[in-house]
Amino acid sequence: MPIALPDWPRRFGSSLGSAHYRQRPEDFQVDEILGFEADGEGPHQLLWVEKAGVNTAFAAQALARHAGVAERDVGYAGLKDRHALTRQYFTVPGGDNRRWDDFSVPGIQVLSATAHRRKLRRGSHRGNRFRIVLRELSADRAAFEARIAEIAAGGVPNYFGVQRFGKGGANLGLAAALVAGKRLPRHKRGFAISTLRAMVFNQLLAARLEAGSWNRALSGELLQLDGRGSWFRMEADDPEIASRLERLEIHPTGPLPGRARFPIEGEVAALEQGMLEAHADWQSCLERLGVEADRRALRLAVADLAEEWICENVVALSFELSSGGYATAVMRELVDLRDVHDQPEPEIE
Repeated sequence: MPIALPDWPRRFGSSLGSAHYRQRPEDFQVDEILGFEADGEGPHQLLWVEKAGVNTAFAAQALARHAGVAERDVGYAGLKDRHALTRQYFTVPGGDNRRWDDFSVPGIQVLSATAHRRKLRRGSHRGNRFRIVLRELSADRAAFEARIAEIAAGGVPNYFGVQRFGKGGANLGLAAALVAGKRLPRHKRGFAISTLRAMVFNQLLAARLEAGSWNRALSGELLQLDGRGSWFRMEADDPEIASRLERLEIHPTGPLPGRARFPIEGEVAALEQGMLEAHADWQSCLERLGVEADRRALRLAVADLAEEWICENVVALSFELSSGGYATAVMRELVDLRDVHDQPEPEIE
């Protein structure tokens, strides 16, 4: 039975209308951005792979079979949607790029292969470039273009997308079972842990959005550099903080709960402590499992955001997000999405 997710508040209060998306694979295009070049030597091949109608796990299996290696030895930086045209990187052990000349699997094409020293790890890429076509758009064009400009200038709330919680919120049931002490298979335990942390983060972000502090620094704030995992404590007398926030160079952060609390103080400490105390059983579960606490930016910068009007009610949006950002977090600030597949896309990492 589907579990209803909260309707997290939006930056602009409401959407401008509705639109259909993902009607065709080419309507949802994702290009992974590594942020570094292939080494040109080493025991792995760095593959640039295009796929349509195929998810990342299936592609990894096909590449492993062709190379005669174990699937666990195939590396990739992030998961990409099945119902899309995506291009992403994989690493496969072995130094001979000629073996990909006769690779033939429907929906998968190896575009290039270059020697590389290291296996790709999850989250090792810089971000993703999206091109998303919205069809049957029911929104005033002038209002739509004005909001595009506002998003480009100020970003959007960095919510975890509905796909983090599983189809119909199914992962919430797994999370409840984990907190209750039930043993889960390894992969389901991972979904449950991610769901617990995402729920706490989204609730904290929602509270700060409603309070008007999601994009400004409170006393005791821990700030994150845009597109980076590192964070630093705000100095109360730093005169540059406000201007750096306005330029989207840095962002306030929120908690991904687990073991080892962060040294937060002031207004931030009061807000986050209250949230964690409200979910003390979740916190205890994560600590018992040895999950390390982390931070996530409350705001998501949307780089190179542009629109291309194909006709009166069809528009293509292109933009770049840092690793971990959800395209749906951007789209929900514009329109309510009508998905032809009637399910959220997998996480785009």
